[in-house]
Amino acid sequence: MSELIELRKVNMHLRLITLLSIFLSVSTPVDASEADEVLLRHFKTIMWPTAYKTQDVELLDRMLHPSFQMIDDAGNRSTKEKELDYIKNNHWNPRNFVYSIERLDIYDSRFAVIDGTGETDTYTYKSSNYMIKEDGQWRAIGSHVSGFREKKENEQ
Repeated sequence: MSELIELRKVNMHLRLITLLSIFLSVSTPVDASEADEVLLRHFKTIMWPTAYKTQDVELLDRMLHPSFQMIDDAGNRSTKEKELDYIKNNHWNPRNFVYSIERLDIYDSRFAVIDGTGETDTYTYKSSNYMIKEDGQWRAIGSHVSGFREKKENEQ
């Protein structure tokens, strides 16, 4: 009889461990992804344009991974160092800039793809951005701009 009681206890513990494992594997990534999504939206729609508008080289330096590369609308490749130098020496002040995220996918809570449309009073463009999370911080490893188009008078 005592063996039967012991088997039931072991069985109950195994069920609890299984349920706890299932609960943790389902709930943790969802919570992490929701927090990461909020951070990434802020990163792309607020921090990134702010770094360029204010010529904040230190902020952009923290945001870009050392391996960061950008490909512009003309197909030219730029490195992190070139981007930092660019914002240091070039003032960007678009009127009424808005970036609308159309895709934000997070993979394994460590890699993300963000794409969307940037728009000002005078032009629009599309961009794709590739982010990696290291040591708890998201940083951009790549950006690609395409479809740059100046608006016609009636669109402004």
